Amino acid sequence: METLAITLLTIDTIALIVLVLLQSGKSAGLSGAISGGAEQLFGKQKARGIDAVLHKATVVTGVLFFVLAFLSAYILG
Repeated sequence: METLAITLLTIDTIALIVLVLLQSGKSAGLSGAISGGAEQLFGKQKARGIDAVLHKATVVTGVLFFVLAFLSAYILG
């Protein structure tokens, strides 16, 4: 059971890293965060296509990461 939990956690961690790296940048550095970041904050531009899929997959794998991390700590502890 311990090996399964750690293996799933490792696979999920690699998937989360890949998904984060595949996403496109939302602003052009610090100047984009100051001037144009508020537009995206309030939802004037919605993500479409592959960006939306990557965002949803990142959220799912992030939640799964925390669940597996707590499960691993519970099993090992």
